[in-house]
Amino acid sequence: MPKRLDIRLLAPSGYPDDRAAFERGVERLRAAGHRVHGEEVLERVMLRFAGSDAERAADINRFADPSQPLPDMAMAVCGGYGAIVLLEHIDFDGLARRFENESCVFVGHGDFTAIQCALYARSGILSLHGPMLVRDFGGPYLREDMWRHFWQTVLSPSTDVSWACGDDARVRVEGTLWGGNLSALCSLVGTSYLPKLDDGILYIEESGEQAWRIERMLFELKLGGALDGQRAILIGGLGGQRVSEYDNGYDIEHALQRFGQACGLPIVRGLAFGHGQDKWTLPFGAHAVLDAAGGTAHLSVMNYPYVRE
Repeated sequence: MPKRLDIRLLAPSGYPDDRAAFERGVERLRAAGHRVHGEEVLERVMLRFAGSDAERAADINRFADPSQPLPDMAMAVCGGYGAIVLLEHIDFDGLARRFENESCVFVGHGDFTAIQCALYARSGILSLHGPMLVRDFGGPYLREDMWRHFWQTVLSPSTDVSWACGDDARVRVEGTLWGGNLSALCSLVGTSYLPKLDDGILYIEESGEQAWRIERMLFELKLGGALDGQRAILIGGLGGQRVSEYDNGYDIEHALQRFGQACGLPIVRGLAFGHGQDKWTLPFGAHAVLDAAGGTAHLSVMNYPYVRE
């Protein structure tokens, strides 16, 4: 890795319960030449959270404090639940002022989606929807494609992703790339923390939810106005469903088909991000061009904060 980064760890949601994976992730980052700070979040546990609400909010508000030097990157250690509780306590005005002339790359996924949405909607701060410390960098095996694409995205002003999407996808749009975990997005519907875009390319993923819950949350986005102005929807992993006898064959395919007919937007599937083991890094709030045809989709993303050499 050509540049040595200062990386600060954040735990705005659940506490990291796998100490070995935490330490393995830190060691891999340090072995790549980077400086890692904030390991004390490993020791904070309050109920199911990585510390009190005040402690976790303070971790983010330190980036608004001009007396505190900004790291190159702020990386979430894990997801869980708890980020939404912090939103009323975050100094978004102070963050907006601080980030006018300075930058720091925020990265995470899952419950961190709530923080990313709020940073963009309230402070105009872009971030990266990408791997986290414990499950991704601290896993038993490091996914080389994930690692390589993450650093390519972090260290350059543009990135590209190509994947197999199914022969029925025919899309050519451009706009603002944003999104994340479906349940986290739905938790912000009707609030000032959910971005309102008239040119959005929305990406969605979820883990461990039943097909009918997925359909209900998708319709919640639609009925709540979150899909107004969207130009296309990218669907990532939606694994973990169990089909019961009562479902009579209803599964995630039916849920997506029903939603697709109702929303009237182009839907492209197969993009790996979020909770899956393999994942691409997606710049939240950046300009993107999506092109899908002949069973292959290509996403080009540009104009987002990155770490300069």
